[in-house]
Formats: sequence, structure tokens, C-alpha cells
Amino acid sequence: MELYEILTALTFLAAVFGYINARFIKLPTAIGLMLIAILFSLVVIGLSYFDDTLYQVELSLIKQIDFEEVVMNYMLSFLLFAGALHTHFQQLKNQRWPILLFATLGILISTFLVGTLTFFLLAALGIEVNYVLCLLFGALISPTDPIAVLGILKKANVPKKLETKIVGESLFNDGVGVVIFLTLFGVAAKGSESIDPLEIAELFGLEVFGGILLGVFIGWVAFMLMKSIDDFSIEIIITLATVMVGTVLAHKLHVSAPLAMVAAGLVVGNDRARSAAMSEVTERYVDKFWELLDILLNAILFVLIGMEMLVLVYDTNYILAGVLCIPIVLLCRYLSLLVPVKLYEKKLEFVPRTNLIMTWGGLRGGISIALAFTLTADMHRDMFLILTYIVVAFSILVQGLTIEKLVKRVLK
Repeated sequence: MELYEILTALTFLAAVFGYINARFIKLPTAIGLMLIAILFSLVVIGLSYFDDTLYQVELSLIKQIDFEEVVMNYMLSFLLFAGALHTHFQQLKNQRWPILLFATLGILISTFLVGTLTFFLLAALGIEVNYVLCLLFGALISPTDPIAVLGILKKANVPKKLETKIVGESLFNDGVGVVIFLTLFGVAAKGSESIDPLEIAELFGLEVFGGILLGVFIGWVAFMLMKSIDDFSIEIIITLATVMVGTVLAHKLHVSAPLAMVAAGLVVGNDRARSAAMSEVTERYVDKFWELLDILLNAILFVLIGMEMLVLVYDTNYILAGVLCIPIVLLCRYLSLLVPVKLYEKKLEFVPRTNLIMTWGGLRGGISIALAFTLTADMHRDMFLILTYIVVAFSILVQGLTIEKLVKRVLK
């Protein structure tokens, strides 16, 4: 199947599923599309017992899509830039210290807590897995997904201060989580070879700080170019080129592309840059363009997540472990947020039960699944894919549907 045909098929399915959701089910877009895609895949699997034609067509489509490459190398940069572009910069600046701790210390704590508890869980189920591989699972499942979070929180009526914390954390912890995952992946790949802690620290520092510095630089270049002209169409193209060129440069320089795109989006989208570089017409068109692109990519991504269940290897022990991982991941997220929340809750006037709301509102999504797909066969890829998929599906379908009720109940 040609690339154009694959894109056509995915866009067609996103349009059909989106219409069904908007016309009949009326759930938040991300939740509705993923739910319908899962139900569609289940129907296809059921029909395959009588006639497997449709099953083979869908399976062929999914197998031709490299989920990890599509999400990590193509979609993620555009989605993170769009999210950062529309983030309220002043609110983000006011909450910068707790957000920084959530996205760094919080992710590290969660990675080791999830990894450790998962290691003991799998051992109790009779599944022998190296501890480092369990840490890899902790790293890929700990970051909250800005793609899932942004879309659902808009409809949940979360207080603005709290929404800024959750969105800001998800924008940055995504990049940090990817760096931690890649670092642990390198450790796991070396196996019994000696590990140099200094080498790990250098890699981590280069990925994180290098990514942020690159993002600030390309964002500044885009800002200066946009400031020197007044043509909304060219300025939109400049923002598009910023993401594409910035992503290529990040990969060439071996720095974090996700963090680079977040930094670039914040530089271009902050209030001062907007007032200095964009006319009212340009600002309106830039925002609408990135909002539309964000919606389109989100729709395709969540259709993909729902359909990926066709390529999973189902094993009773794996499914049981995945279900038991749901409370483990939630508990570890709650514990990982305790220190930042306690440090700043009085100084920054956190809303009541911030930790509880952030735990339940910290949704996982396509990034976790994409990272799980990068695991090799000898890293128990099939098992960790099942664990990841179950946690992500619960996160989006259950947590995403109930976060608004939780917020109303806690804050009433």
C-alpha cells in the first residue's frame, strides 16, 4: 500500500469515526475516536471467524505503519509545538517551579517506583524479567501525554491554575520521560557491560538542555523573521518550517526534539512575542491553522491507538499483569507528586486536592505506546506492549471520562 493510500485510509477512518462520535456519542474527541476504533477492531476480530477479509485489510494497514516512527518522528513535534503555542505563558511562568519539579523529579521518582513494583508483580505472577526492563516500563508509562491531556482538560472545567500545572507538566515531562527512557534503553542494551555514570549524565544533560537551547534559538529566529514582515500566509509557513527544520536539527544534533519543540512554541507563542511579531489578523490565522492541524493529527493518532490492538499478542498472564499495573501506575504518580505539591501548595495557593486531581488527570497516550514499540523482542516487547496498552486505554477511556466529575466533586 502506498503512503498516500495509507494516509487516505487513516484520514477517512478518522472522519467516519469522528462523525459518528459528533453525531451520536458526543464524547470528547480523543476519547470518542479511540473508543470507536477499539469497538471497530473488536467487530472486525469477531467477523474474522466467519470471513477474515476485513480483518486482513485492517491488519495489513496497521502492519505497514511504524507506530513508533509515525508518533515520535513526525506527529509529536507538531503536536507539542501546537500545545506550547496555545499555552498561557504568564500562568506557566508563575507556576514554573512546581511544573519543573513535576516534570523532572516527579518523573524520576515515578519511573523507579513503577519499575520496582512492576518487577515484584511480574515475579509474583511467575514472569522473570530483568529489573532494568521494568524500569524501562516505568519510564515509558510515567510521562503524561500532552496530546491526550490538552484535548480532554478543555472540556473538564478544571480551574485555570490547576490546568496550567497539568498541561505545563505534560508538555515538559514528555520530553524528559523520553530522555530517561532512551538512557535506560542504552543501559539495557549494554547488558552486562560496564556502565559509566558520567556518560549517562552527559547524555541526559545533552538531550535535555541541548533540546531546550535549540528550541529557544529556532523559536527566536522564527520570531525575528515574523517580526520583520506582515503577511499572515508567510508567517504561518515560517511556524511550519520552524517545527520541521527544528525536528531535523534535533535528530542530527542528538538532542531532545520534543523539548526543542515545546521551547520553540513557548518562544513564538508568548504574549510579548505575539504583540511584537503578529498583527491581529496574523495571530488569528496562526492560531486557527495550528488548532486545525492539532485536531487532525489528534484524530488520526487516536484512531491508530484504537486499531493497534490488532497487532498485540494476547496472553492471560500479560492481561492480568496489565490490569494490576493500573493501580500501581496511579499510586506511583500520586506519590511522585507529593514533594512538589507540599513544597509549593501554600506559596502558590494550590486548589484543594491538587495531588488527587493531577493523579487522575494525568492521562497516558500514544507516546507511551510508541516507546513500547521500540523495545526489542528480547526485552519482552509483546508483554510490555500489552501492559502499556491496558494502562493507556484505562487512562483515556476511564480517567478521561470521569475527570470532570472528580473535579466538580472535589471542588464543590
